[in-house]
Amino acid sequence: MTITETLAAGTARLNMARIDSPGLDATLFLAETLGLSREQLILRGPGPLPETASRRFFQFIDRRIAGECTAYILGRKEFRGLDFLVNPGVLVPRPDTETLVEAALAELEVRRTVENTGSASGLFPPPPPASLLDLCTGSGAVAVALKHEWPALEVFAADISPEALETARLNAARLLGAVSEAPAGPEAPKIQPEFSNLSFVQSDLFDRISRRFHLITANPPYVESGSIDGLSPEVRREPRLALDGGADGLDLIRVIIAGAPEHLFPGGALLLEADPRQMSRIVSLLEQQGFLDIQSSRDLSGAERVIRGRTPGENPARIGGTHGSGAFRV
Repeated sequence: MTITETLAAGTARLNMARIDSPGLDATLFLAETLGLSREQLILRGPGPLPETASRRFFQFIDRRIAGECTAYILGRKEFRGLDFLVNPGVLVPRPDTETLVEAALAELEVRRTVENTGSASGLFPPPPPASLLDLCTGSGAVAVALKHEWPALEVFAADISPEALETARLNAARLLGAVSEAPAGPEAPKIQPEFSNLSFVQSDLFDRISRRFHLITANPPYVESGSIDGLSPEVRREPRLALDGGADGLDLIRVIIAGAPEHLFPGGALLLEADPRQMSRIVSLLEQQGFLDIQSSRDLSGAERVIRGRTPGENPARIGGTHGSGAFRV
């Protein structure tokens, strides 16, 4: 069979199994099999496909039909233009989570405006570099993407799963070139104020965190426990630890909101990804903990995907005379 014929046969099998985007998945599998780009695959379409390559390609097809997601089969997933390694120990990065990155970048841009205004006017001493804590970091997608797009940012990434942290470290090393590793393991001391570059620690949310940050981001488990069995087969293969948010999906979100004020500087921001249907309840939780200036940011589908609250203190948007990038809405 030619490359084109094999691709058509694989696409047909995926289509019959009612797999979403069968043509795209088949193309990605065949490109991976041959070590080609999608463009190169098209150019070589009329050529013959070796038998060994054909067998490997249809093994990929069979795994996809069995309910394994494309990212796990390929071992990677694109996020913010970066190629992240993924495996069954981490949640697959979603396009919706790019909203969390964009919201954090908007906060950093506001802070930079404040820094520039203060330096130029002489009103304020130079502030320390912006620092970020990324909870439930998983594959490190949010932490690494933010460090990649804002190199001066001090980034600290935490996760309860040692397997997830290992994947996050690998992604940081591949995509950024260097990582500072924090102590890990049950006997490790809490993280101290000395902090630079990009660091990782195994921590159950704030348990091993003892400093403050300008920003805290989190894409925590927020699926209701009773809803997990109704998710698609490929999603159910992802780690339950990264999905299960308890009876109402808010168990970890409650803990994060309760613990964030003592880990944020005055005027610091907490940014949470959550289910759009949970937003009104999260607003109430933030208000109960004294958060101010609560705003949400919409994903590509127009749904409220990220919510932000500030700790009491000087609002950098007001200091800088701007509301930032306009990514948020009241």
